[in-house]
Amino acid sequence: MSQNDNLQEADGKNEVESTNTTPIEKTTQPAAEEAKAETEAAIENIEAETEVTATETTKEEHVDEIEASNAEDAEDESNAERHDVEEKDYHAMSMDELVTEFNRLLKHHKVQTISKNINEIKSEFNAKFSELLEEKKEEFIADGGVEMDFYYSNDTKKLFNSLYKEYKQSINAYYNEREQNLKLNLENRLQIIEDIKGLLSVEENMGTTYKTFKELQEKWRNAGPIPRDKYNNAWNTYHHHVERFYDFLHLNNDLRDMDFKHNYDQKIKIIERAEELAQDENTNRSFRELQVLHKMWKEELGPVSKEHREVIWERFSNATKAIHDKRQAYFADMDKAHEKNLERKEEIIAQISAIAEDKSNSHSAWQKKIKEIEALREAFFKAGKVPIKVNEATWAKFKDAVRTFNRGKNSFYKDLKKDQYENLKKKKELIQIAEDNKDSDDFKTVTPLMKKIQNDWKKIGHVPRRDSDKIWKQFKNACNHYFDKMHAARKAEDQHLFDAFDKKVKLLDALKAMELTEDPKADIDVLKAKISEWKAIGHVPQSKRYIDGKFYKAIDDAFDKLKMDKAKLEMIKFDSKLENLANPDDTRLLDNEYNFIKKRMSEIKSEINQLENNLQFFSNVKADNPLVKDVHKNIANHKKELETWKAKLSKVKGMYK
Repeated sequence: MSQNDNLQEADGKNEVESTNTTPIEKTTQPAAEEAKAETEAAIENIEAETEVTATETTKEEHVDEIEASNAEDAEDESNAERHDVEEKDYHAMSMDELVTEFNRLLKHHKVQTISKNINEIKSEFNAKFSELLEEKKEEFIADGGVEMDFYYSNDTKKLFNSLYKEYKQSINAYYNEREQNLKLNLENRLQIIEDIKGLLSVEENMGTTYKTFKELQEKWRNAGPIPRDKYNNAWNTYHHHVERFYDFLHLNNDLRDMDFKHNYDQKIKIIERAEELAQDENTNRSFRELQVLHKMWKEELGPVSKEHREVIWERFSNATKAIHDKRQAYFADMDKAHEKNLERKEEIIAQISAIAEDKSNSHSAWQKKIKEIEALREAFFKAGKVPIKVNEATWAKFKDAVRTFNRGKNSFYKDLKKDQYENLKKKKELIQIAEDNKDSDDFKTVTPLMKKIQNDWKKIGHVPRRDSDKIWKQFKNACNHYFDKMHAARKAEDQHLFDAFDKKVKLLDALKAMELTEDPKADIDVLKAKISEWKAIGHVPQSKRYIDGKFYKAIDDAFDKLKMDKAKLEMIKFDSKLENLANPDDTRLLDNEYNFIKKRMSEIKSEINQLENNLQFFSNVKADNPLVKDVHKNIANHKKELETWKAKLSKVKGMYK
C-alpha cells in the first residue's frame, strides 16, 4: 500500500470518527451543568467508538488490582502519601491514646492522606466510649436514677468531638475544591484526546505534526488527577489514539522508530525492576512500587512496535502476577495470625464470663475481680486484630461478657449501698448527739456519753464514699470541741498543780547544779532543806508526777557523793525517803516499804545461814585459808547489812504511831 493509500485510509477513518464524536471546543465556556453533561457525553462517545483489543488491557485479576489502585491514586495525587502514614494498632489503644494519635495525625499530615486512619480511630473510640457509656448508665440506674435522665460525657470525649469536627471541616473543604479540579482536569484530558485524533487529518509537515503530538503527550502527563471511575477508560482511549497516531506516523519511519525504541528500552527497564520486586520479601513495599511502574508504563511511555507489544506486556504481566501472588500469600498468613488472635480473644472472653459467674459477697473479693477484669480487658485490646468477618461478632461477645460482669458488680454494690445508707443514718444520729452536747459544762455526765458515741462510731460499718469525709469531719469537730473545752476547764481548776510543777522543775535543776563542800554535815543539812522545800511545794498534775522520781534520784546521787560512813549515809537517805512516803490518809506506800524490808531481811538471813552451812565443809581447813576467810567476811557483811535493815524496819514501824 502506498503512502497516499495510507493517507486516504486514515482520512476515511477520521470521517467515520467525526460523525460519531462530539468534540469539546476550547473557545466555549458552558455553564456548570452543561459542561458536566457535555463531558459525560464526550467520554461515552469515545468509549463507544473505541474497542481496544491490545493484550495490555486484557482483564486479569492481578492487573485489575493494580489498575484499581492506580485509578484511586489518579483521583488524588496525594494518595501515594497515604502509604507514608504509619498505621498503628488502634484496637489496643485507650481512648486517651486514640485522641492523642488523632491530634498527631491532624497536625503532621495532609488531611486527605489520613482518612483511613481517622475512620479506624473513630470506630475504635466510639466502641470503647459506648462500652463506658453502658457501664455508667448501669451504675446510674443502680443508684436509683431514671434511664431517660441519664447523660454522661467526659473531657476525652469532648476533645475527640472537637478534633473530629475540625477534621470534617478540613476534609469537606478539600473535597469541594478537588471536585472542581477533577472535572476541569477531565475536560482537559478529553480535549487532548480530541486534539490527538485531529492530528491524523492535519495537512502539514510531518515533523511539525510530530512536534505537536509530543507537546500534547506532555500536556497529558501534566493534566492532573481525574475521577477514578473515568481513569482507566480515559487512559485506554488516550492510548488507543496514541497507537493510531504511531500507525499513521509510519509515513515517517525515523520519528516513529526512534520513539518505539525509546519506549521499548524504558519498558524493559520497568519489567526488570518489576522482576526484582518479585523477589522482595516486603510485599507492601513492592506492591506500592509496582503501582508506580504501571503508572509510568501507562502515563509516561508510549507504545512499542507491534511485534514487541504482546511479548513485553506478557513479561510485565507475569512479574506483576508474581508480586500479586506473593501479596495474596502474605494476606493469607495475616489471616492465620488473625485466627490466632481470635483464639486468644475467645479465651479472654471465656475468662471474663467465668469471673462474672462467680458469686462473691465481699467488697474485697469484688475489688479483686474488678482488677482481674481490667487486666483481661487490656489483654483483649492488645491481642491484635481478628478476621474481619468475625470482628463485629467477637466485639459483641466481649461487650456482653463485660456487661454481665458489670451487672453483677452493680447489683452487689447496690445492696452494699443500702447497708451504707443505713450506716450513714446511724452515724448522722451520733453526729446529732455530739453536736447537742459539745457545749455542755456537765463534764461528769457528758464525758462518758461522748466516749460511748466514739466507740459506737467505730463499730458502725462503711458509708457511701462521697459522704465519708464530710460526716467524719463533722463528728470529729464536735467531739474535739467538747474535749478541748473540758481540758481547758480542768486545766483552769488545776492551775495550782501546774504552778507547783513549774517550781519543782526549777528546784530539780538547782539540785543537779549544786556542788558539794568538804563538810558532809553541812551538805546533808542542805540536802534535807531541799527535800523539805520540795515537799512544801505540794502536788503536781497526775500526768507530771514523774518529776518526783527524778528529784529523789538526784537526792540519792548527791548523798552517794558524800564522804562519810556508808551505813550512816544509807540511814540518812532512808530518812529522806520515809518523809516522801509519809501520808496519814494513805499508808499504801508505807505498807509496801514495810513488806519490802521484811522480805529483804528474810533473804539476808537465808544467805547468812547458807554461808554458815558452807563453813562446815571446811572443818579440817585452817582458819587463815583464803576461802574460809572470804566466807567469814561475807557473813560479817551480811550481818552488818541486816542490822541496817533492822534499823530501817524500826523507823517504818515508828511511822505508824
